[in-house]
Amino acid sequence: MTQAIETDSAFPSDHGAPSAADGRTRSHGRAPLILRRLLDDPRRRGRITHVQSVPAGDGRTADWPDWTPPLLVDRLRLAGVDRPWEHQVKAAELAHEGRSVIIATGTASGKSLAYLLPALRAVFDGGSVLYLAPTKALAADQLRSLRGLKLAQLRAATFDGDTPADERTWVRQYADYVLTNPDMLHRTVLPGHARWAPYLRRLRYVIVDEAHGYRGVFGSHVAQILRRLRRVCARYGADPVFILASATASDPGISASRLTGVNVAEVAEDTSPRGATSFALWEPPLTDLRGEQGAPVRRTATAEAADLLADLVVEDVQTLAFVRSRRGAEAVALGAKRALEEIAPDLPARVAAYRAGYLPEERRALEKALRARDLVGLASTNALELGVDVSGLDSVIICGWPGTRASLWQQAGRAGRSGQDALAVLIARDDPLDTYLVHHPSAIFGTPVEATVLDPDNPYVLAPHLCAAAAELPLTEKDLPLFGPSAAEILPDLVRRGMLRHRPTGWYWTKRERATDLADIRGAGGPPVQVVEAATGRLLGTVDEPSAHTTVHQGAVYLHQGESYVVQTLDLDDSVALVEAADPDYTTTARDVTDISILETLRSTSWGEATLCFGTVEVTQQVVSYQMRRLASGEVLGERPLELPPRTLRTRAVWWTLPDEALRVLGDADVGGSAHAAEHASIGLLPLFATCDRWDIGGVSTALHPDTGRMTVFVYDGHDGGAGFAERGYEQAGRWLRSTREAIADCECEHGCPSCIQSPKCGNGNDPLDKQGALDLLDALLKQAPRR
Repeated sequence: MTQAIETDSAFPSDHGAPSAADGRTRSHGRAPLILRRLLDDPRRRGRITHVQSVPAGDGRTADWPDWTPPLLVDRLRLAGVDRPWEHQVKAAELAHEGRSVIIATGTASGKSLAYLLPALRAVFDGGSVLYLAPTKALAADQLRSLRGLKLAQLRAATFDGDTPADERTWVRQYADYVLTNPDMLHRTVLPGHARWAPYLRRLRYVIVDEAHGYRGVFGSHVAQILRRLRRVCARYGADPVFILASATASDPGISASRLTGVNVAEVAEDTSPRGATSFALWEPPLTDLRGEQGAPVRRTATAEAADLLADLVVEDVQTLAFVRSRRGAEAVALGAKRALEEIAPDLPARVAAYRAGYLPEERRALEKALRARDLVGLASTNALELGVDVSGLDSVIICGWPGTRASLWQQAGRAGRSGQDALAVLIARDDPLDTYLVHHPSAIFGTPVEATVLDPDNPYVLAPHLCAAAAELPLTEKDLPLFGPSAAEILPDLVRRGMLRHRPTGWYWTKRERATDLADIRGAGGPPVQVVEAATGRLLGTVDEPSAHTTVHQGAVYLHQGESYVVQTLDLDDSVALVEAADPDYTTTARDVTDISILETLRSTSWGEATLCFGTVEVTQQVVSYQMRRLASGEVLGERPLELPPRTLRTRAVWWTLPDEALRVLGDADVGGSAHAAEHASIGLLPLFATCDRWDIGGVSTALHPDTGRMTVFVYDGHDGGAGFAERGYEQAGRWLRSTREAIADCECEHGCPSCIQSPKCGNGNDPLDKQGALDLLDALLKQAPRR
């Protein structure tokens, strides 16, 4: 069934059904006219590969729950919410009954009201509420909305890294609705739980907003933080109910249960109204430029987005362009401004960029200008995806696949003003996954959104949280089931390493330093590398240690708050990268060489002559060079060598093998080049089946691997201990590898290009690669694969 896009409006007016007095009616708007012009434009006709019509839908309302405070109902009605939607009431009732619940519905379907009703009922009854957001900006928006209700009984406050010391004391002592993030919960609230005792004793609800964002290693860390929270709450006699809000997701109840460690009911039917949306898939044209191995290069998605944004601004079509990087957002806005300068001198001022790094007052000013339609075009990173108070636009441009279907619909849902029809356009990057999707629309429109992938039992995640838990309260035998089946296996090693001391009464933290410093919840590995401006000594930011080799190596282009720098030196001993301001017209990409050995096969299955496996591997990787590509065109400008030490990673992988007799189908084709091409393409397509980015995973292929004695292709998680992505690949291998074959076969190039078998991070310069050989190899692999 086609995923519906919901119309959006500002909180709190998006909480529920508008009152009859507001006079809203559905209008066709200008989306059909805009799309017709795009299709009729001879320059663009061939670029639109598919148009999907997402139909409008009427909402279904319900009565307010009889336990809702009358004062709250009055305030919501004053804000224009006459009646709630059915799904809001269903989720609120479950939470009020004491059942943890996840509400997984479309953008602006009013998820906030679903948790607000039981949460504020608890506050009125003397309880307290903890709200967790992935970003400070989202928490700040929620606080502003709560204060807008003007409830004297409500003492709401944010508690984050920007909260002054004296205000933190007030929050601990008096606040009953605390808005924070997982980082502060991990580093401050839980270690200092004794000072939070009065608040924790009264804790009734824990609200986890944007829950679909807690995936991979970060999600696994958050899962353990929530288990520590439950344990500390139990110490004070509290057993809070979890309410999770998520974009539409596959099996949301299962994912939420894995995240929280408790049984979670799900509410996934969206009963809010929506306007119709025309959703176009767009592929940039090939250029005359040539990349590695002479492969054709497509025009960049950012250049296409800038041109399209400018044309929509000329038509007075208010448009938000989502771009994956800060620099990309700035480039799209700048490109649109330059195009508009040639048309009308007043139009460039109606276009701007919006991204992380802007001051709060700058962000608020941009949001206000957008709502007032002073701005007609805005290029943004995903900072505007997460429920920030910007909505009701005419169209949305999505510059490159955002990583998951959940994010795609979240971003597209920003279009649709007052129930009017809207336009959404996905512009493909020169990448196997993007190219596959714009030519296989059923993978977007005919498929449920992804399940959230996380692995709380990852020993590299679990071990530091067991230490943190022991520092908060001594660990006992009865605590171990809370942390999962791996906890009992990990504790003896922590004792052996001197991290914990075992006594008859439990396990105790032994060190003087803070145990929470062991877990870098948004990264992994050793101490972060500080990025310092050489001329001033100013600290610009930090990079997690595993990423330093690829992002701040000598010669790397480093971006910080819209400014670009070039790395002069990387000192790994002192964990410092010295940079200087520069404005290069190119980007840099690190290249590496990788070896892999199998440590343990956990699961395997036979596909006729082929064998598919999942298990533990050790990866040795060394960055050996970096490549420079021109910003505007993607043209390769050159490659320079690097001398960096190798890194070793113990992780999880999925791999498949074929014996020599099965390789006869290749004829004279190069086995290594065929396997290499299949590996690249499969890495590019795995994010369609596991909620990851291609940079979260890696691969190795070889014509003869010493551990298997066969031609072998590996795809592995790029995080210590694994992140769940390779395991998802094993579970979805039939669908994943068939899609990989389709992506290669459907690409219009002759010998291979970035849209099918070339990789931007290949350590071998994308050589050797054999496109036809990869197709023959995958045919042999899939000949007896199950269709699942």
